[in-house]
Amino acid sequence: MKLFITIIWFLTFVKVFLFWLWLWQLKEYHWGRFKAHFETQKIKKIISSFWRVKFPKFTKKTITILFFGILLVSLILFYISPLENSAFYISLLILLLISPVILSLLILFFQIPTALLRNKILKRAQQKRAKVDELRSSSPSLGSPRAPRSVFKDLLVIGITGSYGKTSTKEFLTDILSKKFRVLKTKKHVNAEIGIARAILNELTREHEIFIAEIGAYEKGKIKQVCEMLQPKIGILTGINEQHLSTFGSLKNIIEAKFELIESLPEEGLAVFNGNNRYCRELFQETKIPKKNVYPQNYNFVLNKKNLFPWDIENLSLAVAVAEFLGVSREKIEEALNEIESPIQIKKGINGLNIIDATYSANPDGVIAHLEYLKTFPGGKVIVMPCLIELGKASGEIHKKIGQKIAEVCDLAIITTKDRFKEIKGGAGDRAVFMEDPKAILEKIKNFTKEGDLVLLESRVPDFLIKQLIL
Repeated sequence: MKLFITIIWFLTFVKVFLFWLWLWQLKEYHWGRFKAHFETQKIKKIISSFWRVKFPKFTKKTITILFFGILLVSLILFYISPLENSAFYISLLILLLISPVILSLLILFFQIPTALLRNKILKRAQQKRAKVDELRSSSPSLGSPRAPRSVFKDLLVIGITGSYGKTSTKEFLTDILSKKFRVLKTKKHVNAEIGIARAILNELTREHEIFIAEIGAYEKGKIKQVCEMLQPKIGILTGINEQHLSTFGSLKNIIEAKFELIESLPEEGLAVFNGNNRYCRELFQETKIPKKNVYPQNYNFVLNKKNLFPWDIENLSLAVAVAEFLGVSREKIEEALNEIESPIQIKKGINGLNIIDATYSANPDGVIAHLEYLKTFPGGKVIVMPCLIELGKASGEIHKKIGQKIAEVCDLAIITTKDRFKEIKGGAGDRAVFMEDPKAILEKIKNFTKEGDLVLLESRVPDFLIKQLIL
């Protein structure tokens, strides 16, 4: 009996361990993001959620942490197994309760070698960026030696940062500039320093003329660190809001962190700002180097393109402004625009529904913009979304505003998490309902909607629901 209990407990422990490892990985092993998760979740929700089976993406790091975690617990089991039954079972219970602490301590321990490895990779990338052409600097057959010259001296680096719109702006700008230049970009949604460094090390060649890097951060100093490696000449600030306020600590810190990109630019560089964002307009006034304030309404020709939505205009206008500055002809820009598609698409759904899949997005301005767009559609409108996270002290007011916009636009809002449901319902009234079970949500949508109605899937919603709704 004791052996059977031990095996069951061990399997339970592995299950709980996998959940916490998944959660840490989801938060990119960032303590501030991990902490913010618990600031927005009720204890009951947390306890119930970690009993579900969640598998992290198995990397060298996760496998190593999991191995040492299981090894540690196995050693503890071996140590307590000779205890009498009551002491043994009490020890098992205590060990299960503290298993999240054990894993978290292991992760924090492994952050030390991870940080050392990360710094080594960043240094290697910085060295490659500054690499000198040795053949040019020492050539006896040509007489006197030539002055050393950086291999990537002519490489133009464009950095893009902001609270939202980074990925779309990067993709749009790459599509347009590729009509004239040989362009390398960071991969989609890759914006951390380690991902950017690996792009330099593994993909950047002498043939590339432009490197476009999306730069994200959760604290001050990170963007500055990346820029020391990148040496950008053009910086694009897409917009600033309260996204990740809980990790930055204040809106002031967010603004200062994003401005690190602009501060890193050389005197002959170019700073590009989204003129529709108040914080960008303020930073534009502070900027001393060549600068451009881009007002999307000046690029209304983009609205005629069938593959783009109104919320794409800000990002696309920034891309067009930079392309014009770099001498891309209007004909080449128009050619690119005819091929560009929005990252968000209206898809055909079950029962004749139209589905807007915006599940990649999770910021307040994006939600409001998507809801505003729904006004242009006839018929019924439904939004399915969780409460937004990492908004810090501004979270309550932001969710209330989202609720008010829901009341203005939607017939039904299905909110899949409960931490800020009260505020959403305060703005949306009875149109907002809390539903957690994907199958129940699917049935609700089927019963509530009719052919031709529109369903907006916003931020992280269950994969089951996406697969069942979209044909």
